Amino acid sequence: MLGIIGAMEVEVEKLRAKMTETEMKTVAGMNFCKGKLEGKDVVIVRSGIGKVNAGICSQILVDLYQVDGIVNTGIAGSLRNEINIGDLVLSTVAVQHDVDAGGFGYPAGEIPQLGVKEFPADERLLALAEEACREANPDISTFKGRVASGDQFIDSKEKKNWIHDTFDAYCTEMEGAAVAQAAYLNKVPYLIVRAISDKADDSAHMDYGEFEAKAVEHSVNLMLALVKRI
Repeated sequence: MLGIIGAMEVEVEKLRAKMTETEMKTVAGMNFCKGKLEGKDVVIVRSGIGKVNAGICSQILVDLYQVDGIVNTGIAGSLRNEINIGDLVLSTVAVQHDVDAGGFGYPAGEIPQLGVKEFPADERLLALAEEACREANPDISTFKGRVASGDQFIDSKEKKNWIHDTFDAYCTEMEGAAVAQAAYLNKVPYLIVRAISDKADDSAHMDYGEFEAKAVEHSVNLMLALVKRI
């Protein structure tokens, strides 16, 4: 069974509408919808925004539904000039850009005593998603790279450049690395899928509302094509 996490209702409602044989359960204020999507067993849930919500949501998927994998869909801000609004980013690894234990000698992003700084995505899910992208969204570009997460909406060029330069990241958002850490600790495959809704700079507030719908559409198209292949 595949767990699919979105941060906001708009990200998951279109997928839920295509499900059959559904049953709902509310846990920790989150509505988990179990059923069939493209004939496959899935659980779709809106985690809410931020790393704490995403981490709790991932653990519930593991404990309550015994999922075989987790895909976190959503939108993100681009950190590279070549990645434009509407494009897709698939995670190769995920890192938390707002973790800072430098006072104890840890590099930026490394969680003390965990022994790792970043969490690799599942290679099989990544390959399937890349293939699905070519089929579902042939009119946009798809990139593979590092996703940087933090409990911040990035809307300044200075912060954007720092995240890019420090982590060599492709996009920034607010949940993915928490999903990745939960998956790592539970030894469950994961993948982050992000449609670019803004450029994570001084124009971010203006771009976000205008392009959110298109970004979500690309994510939904990809998820439907990906689930078929799993």
